[in-house]
Amino acid sequence: MNCYFLIPKTLRTCITCMAVLIVSACARPTGRPYEPPPADCIDEWIDASPSETASGAALENMGYSIQVGAFSHLENAVRLENILETRGIDAYYFRHESGLFKVRFGNHADYRSARHAAEQLQTQGLIGNFFIVIPTSYAAAQLHNTHTGGLRAELVRTARSFLGVPYRWGGTDCENGFDCSGLTMVCYRLNGLNLPRVSRNQFKSGHWIPKSKLQPGDLVFFATNGGKRVSHVGMYIGDNRFIHAPRTGKTVRIEKLSHPFFSKTYMGGRTYL
Repeated sequence: MNCYFLIPKTLRTCITCMAVLIVSACARPTGRPYEPPPADCIDEWIDASPSETASGAALENMGYSIQVGAFSHLENAVRLENILETRGIDAYYFRHESGLFKVRFGNHADYRSARHAAEQLQTQGLIGNFFIVIPTSYAAAQLHNTHTGGLRAELVRTARSFLGVPYRWGGTDCENGFDCSGLTMVCYRLNGLNLPRVSRNQFKSGHWIPKSKLQPGDLVFFATNGGKRVSHVGMYIGDNRFIHAPRTGKTVRIEKLSHPFFSKTYMGGRTYL
């Protein structure tokens, strides 16, 4: 039986996104003025963003997930992620601490259902060997009874593991597309917290926090297309800086909140811890 438990060390890796999204981003090309990216099509279906003072629901812990693959080339992980997405499976790839790219999907209530789902896909020839990731292996579970600073550090470490990774995911424009909300979603899910997929839904979750009290691991949101519609998100890492996934052709990078563009389009911060 090609089935194993995966009980890793505190997770330090991340990232993903759905193949139908076009999420805006906001990196300024060197030597060129900033050009706002296209709007997130999903955002057009959602009403105006909530008040910054509103408090959202707490994030649920991740259940049992399925992990497959060990790819040295990003394109292979993207291809598998796309195949699973076409089957309606919420899959996402990430860069493992080994440097290999792996794919993870599912959020099952128990081991039995996760294993059954994986075996069905294996029988269909869609996946090979798989691991079942158990809830207690996540940083959120391991650090539950400790100061949240440990979990915040793991979230930032996960985000940093994607620095320099191309804006390339099987998602946002059906060719490339490692979008901003995919990055933050994967960072949280790989550490055991079920963050929503779309940036505006991420904005509705958690609790509002003033800019002066942001802590590493909190998320920062922007209206990069004008108005007050959230269209971009990054992870705060301290010292007035955040990590985000910019537009196609760029890589995951660090920016300053004090950058004129981000300062002007800043919509607020959310904490989930």
